[in-house]
Amino acid sequence: MDQVNFIFDWPWMLLLLPLPLLFRWLMPAKHVEHTVPTVHFPYISRIREAFSSAPGGHDNRQKRLPMIMLGLLWLCLVLAMMRPQWVHQIVSIDNKGYDIMLAVDLSGSMRALDFSTATERLNRLDVAKQVVQAFVKDRQSDRVGLVLFGDHAYQYSPLTKDTQSVSQMLNETVVSMAGDGTAIGDALGIAVKGLRHRPENSRIIILLTDGEDTASSLPPKQAIDLAKQYNIKIYTIGIGHNGLVPYPDQYGRIINVQMSLDEKLLKQIASETGGHYFHADNREKLQQVYHDIDQLEKTKAESRHFLIEKPLYRYPLFLALMCLLILLVMPMMVRRKVDAI
Repeated sequence: MDQVNFIFDWPWMLLLLPLPLLFRWLMPAKHVEHTVPTVHFPYISRIREAFSSAPGGHDNRQKRLPMIMLGLLWLCLVLAMMRPQWVHQIVSIDNKGYDIMLAVDLSGSMRALDFSTATERLNRLDVAKQVVQAFVKDRQSDRVGLVLFGDHAYQYSPLTKDTQSVSQMLNETVVSMAGDGTAIGDALGIAVKGLRHRPENSRIIILLTDGEDTASSLPPKQAIDLAKQYNIKIYTIGIGHNGLVPYPDQYGRIINVQMSLDEKLLKQIASETGGHYFHADNREKLQQVYHDIDQLEKTKAESRHFLIEKPLYRYPLFLALMCLLILLVMPMMVRRKVDAI
């Protein structure tokens, strides 16, 4: 709900307003008796007649005017110290969605060409990029993070609602940029670390891999226990075919290489954490996991309040400076008037 209000952020500064009166009461001005000399002038009556047209309270007004300006000066300073401001909006935003950490395998086996067609040469990572990027771009109300793993695992992007940046970062990845091994346990551990402080019932890990755990320092079983501790669901995707698959060697030739996928481990990870396992040996099956996530009930993630404030202290401060300027100019004006007489 949007609102517009005028407020004083420090209203208690109003207590300073009577401070000059209190100071004057505690430290009254000392009265000094002056001996007024008597001037004998033979034509004193003529001088009295010359000034008889001046109002009797003229001197009193001249004395009161500086006091009035000092009072206005202090009032404006107190108003400035109270920090007046317009609060243009109070916006309450309820975000509903997921906190999703994508863990993508970049090991050397992702070069396998078993997703190629008669007209297009595609390796496993190429297809994974296309499908995952389409999924990420549709996550308008979700936060998405990215973990990459090979021999080592690391968080490539923290959780963010800037899904366009995550999609771009994923597109820039290449096979073996994290090594040729497969550290599934380490990837899950880092993904759990990135999600553990997010609201419950909205934390999800999507693990995409085509091999077996060969390089983890954190055993997958311990990673599963960590995910269960923080109530994080893990969806596992085994990408590619088992058995002989076409693979480009270092000379650019296409040879058949034996590939194996540890489906038992991936099924265990998914079942123990409340997720699902998908074997994606074609693009349509790979898309199915994201369709399944879209069918889940969305849960409330957080609520935020935003205050857009416009400070107004400069206006009373400007008036205080004008009062000070007038006080500085007043003695010169009085002196010029006296000289003119």
